[in-house]
Amino acid sequence: MPCRPPRRQRQPRFDKAPIDAETTGPREPGMPLDTDRYGDFVANTKSAEKAARQAEKHRARNVALRSRMRTAVRGVTAAISGGNKEAARTSYQKAVPVIDSLAGKQIIHRNKAARHKSRLAARIRAMQ
Repeated sequence: MPCRPPRRQRQPRFDKAPIDAETTGPREPGMPLDTDRYGDFVANTKSAEKAARQAEKHRARNVALRSRMRTAVRGVTAAISGGNKEAARTSYQKAVPVIDSLAGKQIIHRNKAARHKSRLAARIRAMQ
């Protein structure tokens, strides 16, 4: 039985030159290095191009919202570690709507939202 030659590896196709880290300049946190290119994905149709643009937009929005939730949770944990029960309670009341809004938009799973709220509430209840 004849031996087959190994299959040739396909090279990724890019419409633009490779990214040079020194020439890209400053960028916003959470954004990819080159916002004009959607990763290694080169769309074949107009609808795929639009889907890639929308995915980038949605990803940027989701990153910002998740960061807002983490900041709210961090504020509660900082108040708990500070030992001030009243400050912890007020920061918890501010954090709950942020967590619930992310669960409502399906950015985080509803069980994860419930777990965050439950653990924070339990830590506040355990304070003296």
